[in-house]
Amino acid sequence: MSVGAIAWLGYALVVGAAFVRSRAFGVFAAIVLAFPTAIGNALRGEFGPLGDAALYLQLATDLHFTGLLLRPALRPLWFRALVSIPGLWFAAACLLAWPWALVSAFAGSAAGAWIPFALCLLGLWQSLVTRREHVHLVLDGEDVAGLQPRRHRVGVQRTAASAPPPARSGRPLRIVQITDPHLGPFMSVARLRAICSRAVAAEPDLVLVTGDLMTMESQQLEVVAEALAPLSALPGRVFACHGNHDHEARAVVARAYARCGITLLVDEAALVQTAAGAVQLIGADFVWRRRAEHLAQLAAAHPREADALRLWLLHDPGAFRHIPAGDADLVLSGHTHGGQVGLVSLGHPGTFLSLVSAIPDHGLWARGRDRLYVHRANGHYGFPIRLGVPAEESVLHVWR
Repeated sequence: MSVGAIAWLGYALVVGAAFVRSRAFGVFAAIVLAFPTAIGNALRGEFGPLGDAALYLQLATDLHFTGLLLRPALRPLWFRALVSIPGLWFAAACLLAWPWALVSAFAGSAAGAWIPFALCLLGLWQSLVTRREHVHLVLDGEDVAGLQPRRHRVGVQRTAASAPPPARSGRPLRIVQITDPHLGPFMSVARLRAICSRAVAAEPDLVLVTGDLMTMESQQLEVVAEALAPLSALPGRVFACHGNHDHEARAVVARAYARCGITLLVDEAALVQTAAGAVQLIGADFVWRRRAEHLAQLAAAHPREADALRLWLLHDPGAFRHIPAGDADLVLSGHTHGGQVGLVSLGHPGTFLSLVSAIPDHGLWARGRDRLYVHRANGHYGFPIRLGVPAEESVLHVWR
């Protein structure tokens, strides 16, 4: 049996088993595994003496999915290092390499076929390392007017968020936002614990968790609670809202937060007194449908507290435009993973998400007097690695 045939056999076995589990998972596995199998086979000759190593990477991807079929759970370091991470890196590289595969199929060879694999090596590093930053957000109350709406963005505009403001009295509100860690192959319990420990060491006024703690591999109470445990050192200062993936195991999320002393706001509000002044937190649940009605009702149910900074926790930045105008001094979101593929590492804000949609992808955005900060996320999910959009671990300095 040829090497290519072995790769297709592995594909058939895993996809067949996935369809036994469910049609949806079968379709998912068939699509995702088709890239490393078909494109890996098409480009095998371009890899020279490393061609046979492609089979190992193809089978590693199959084995990773087999693990999800048998028992979705966080794997030990050796499995992640030898199977999950190299397999998912190869899958991502093959997804980017389809133009070279087409050229090779018609022309017999494709110059530069190494390029997507080299790019994804950079992306692999960016998936395993988090950039630490200090971000200054100045809430000046100015009305951003005269915007040219793009598609459904309705006057939402990207704005600057990095330079410290001129000297002013008082001190800023210090916030550490944790979002989209997605415990899984690229985010171990130890890595998220370290992120939480550094959050505590930064001595923030608030730690705000804006959703998506898990992947399908980490929906266990002990796993989530252990990862978040360092945050228990800040009683009364840690608040959270739901992300879409938290709905897959709502009870696990709620119990883990309770164990760690984290207040989960599900369409609820909280008034917190900090050294930088009063902060009114509005925690929005994640919904797909009738978002404008949902957020309008939430705003009406919790009117603005006098002299308090009004801060919304809203996992999906695409819903920012549905918050009633003037209701949010600042909204904190995640969900987009910063766009995940783009040119941010090169100093350009463009991402794949900004190219194909009008959803705010990362950084500070404005609509009238309302401001939105989209965190690039601590982890990622979906596309197997980051590429040109580093993960974020920041302290936000909010000036009023």
